[in-house]
Amino acid sequence: MKASDKRLLKRAGIEVTALGMGTAPLGGLYAPVPLEDARGALKAAWDAGIRHFDTAPMYGLTRCEHLTGELLREEDPSAFTVSTKVGRLMSFERPGRTLPPEPPKNEFDSGWNNGLSFREVFDYSYDAILRSYDDSRQRTGLSKLDILFVHDIGRVTHGDLHEHHWNALTKGGGFRALEELRAARLIAGFGLGVNETQAILDAMEETDLDVCLLAGRYTLLDGSAAEKLLPKALEREVALVVGGVFNSGILASSSGRRKFNYVDAPAEIVAKADALKAVCEEFGVALPAAAIQFPMRHPATGNVVIGVKSAEQLRQNVEWFETAIPDALWRTLEDKGLIPAA
Repeated sequence: MKASDKRLLKRAGIEVTALGMGTAPLGGLYAPVPLEDARGALKAAWDAGIRHFDTAPMYGLTRCEHLTGELLREEDPSAFTVSTKVGRLMSFERPGRTLPPEPPKNEFDSGWNNGLSFREVFDYSYDAILRSYDDSRQRTGLSKLDILFVHDIGRVTHGDLHEHHWNALTKGGGFRALEELRAARLIAGFGLGVNETQAILDAMEETDLDVCLLAGRYTLLDGSAAEKLLPKALEREVALVVGGVFNSGILASSSGRRKFNYVDAPAEIVAKADALKAVCEEFGVALPAAAIQFPMRHPATGNVVIGVKSAEQLRQNVEWFETAIPDALWRTLEDKGLIPAA
């Protein structure tokens, strides 16, 4: 398997490379990312044959959309696929406009060391979805946006405000705006970009999704999507772009900083990661190589997207993705109950 292999997202009718690049880390997750490193990581992805780039207004509070556009707008639009997100508008104070209080941080939000001077405002309504599309076209400078993901809709993210935001997306016309963009062929498809499996299951009952980005819920450490979501996605032909394969770093970290779901990993997760690593070592396979390839074993997976902070990290991820892994390793992990059966 090569990072540059093409994978068809059937409902959207477009191809993505088997390995895609997610741009969230370039916004400065956990530590600042110098501009030179961010540009180098994006160029290294292009040079490696990666042609799917995923970004969002939230990432670096617009920094990452700007960086993604800087790379891609000089390339043939037919040569790449770009996905971005809706659900957060980026705003700032000016005479006549007072910003609402900054939304409370949820457990998946670690903040941005390279964030630009904007305030995020959650809004999933019809007008906000269309404005977000316009804003992303302006920031990237691209002639197209292939996929729009509804970003971070769900109970874990929004808590008591979930019903308010869900109603804006459903009754308030958010999904209708996405359907109109797709019907006008301004986008190839849309779905959700979330950490919560239930949100995707609920959305499947509201509208016809094409592709969803699911982060952290189908990994070596967290197979919770396997029971309900993956079979239903396969049945509905909703492709899954799988992110968060390292669960915020613990499955790729060789240092003492072991993050899981953007926070310090609890003891039971550390113990499972160590057990996974021990099996991988029996077969001479690096744990991160198994982690990055694991989601590709399920037919519902469209591709995997990874996030890096430098060209060196990008090249290392490509090497892990292209490492040959014996079937016996997967069978051993299944037999030990460490991963769900494929």
